[in-house]
Amino acid sequence: MKRLSHTMPALLVCLAFAASPMSNAEAAELQVLAGSGIAAPLNAIAAQFEKASGHKVVIRYGTAPQLMKMATGTPFDLGVCPEEVFKDAGARAQFPPGPLADVARIGIGVAVKAGAPKPDISTPEALKQTLLRARSIASIPASATGVQLAGVYERLGIAEEMKTRVKAQPAPAQIAEAVANGEAELAVFILNVLTDPRLDVVGQFPGELKREIVYKTGVALSAKEPEAAKAFIAYLMSPAGAAVIKAKGMTPG
Repeated sequence: MKRLSHTMPALLVCLAFAASPMSNAEAAELQVLAGSGIAAPLNAIAAQFEKASGHKVVIRYGTAPQLMKMATGTPFDLGVCPEEVFKDAGARAQFPPGPLADVARIGIGVAVKAGAPKPDISTPEALKQTLLRARSIASIPASATGVQLAGVYERLGIAEEMKTRVKAQPAPAQIAEAVANGEAELAVFILNVLTDPRLDVVGQFPGELKREIVYKTGVALSAKEPEAAKAFIAYLMSPAGAAVIKAKGMTPG
């Protein structure tokens, strides 16, 4: 679904808050499933929402495969997940049919240790040679970004070579750590994760190889707190939420 108009999100926030509980006695505890890559803005927005609404927001983060399992195995009220999660039939069945709202998007790129020479990734061939020259690459293959990267490597004809170069990390925070401490030569992941003082971002993938991870949101069919979940989504999609998303290096909607 396309982004709402500039005036509609604010109206939705007002309506949602008017219908939602505001006293501590009536405050809801929202259970949220979310992609790890959107953690920085989502944590900040959740804190603002808690202060404004009186509700409590509990967020469980994970990679795309982990979120697919959590969606079918644990109770939750809403999801803020990469669109790859919703391509899984089991996960998608936990949400109402029809389009889901786009919350944020972020490109995929390359980073090196702060102060290190920046390799050439200005063309598909230059990116290919840079990846092949790298002895080790920090990334998360089992993630929505990993799915996109697998397609890029396949298109470049280096899928097999990348299997021996990629050093899989358990979570986004460890990607910067691996490059900063010398365990990996390059970091290849979504750009907001690569924006770390210990790293220098080289840039996005070039030309036709550019890729984005899109985060979508929806209220779970089995939500115990559907009204509070709707209020949170309205806040997430509001100008205030969009400002946080932008400040954290992502593009709203």
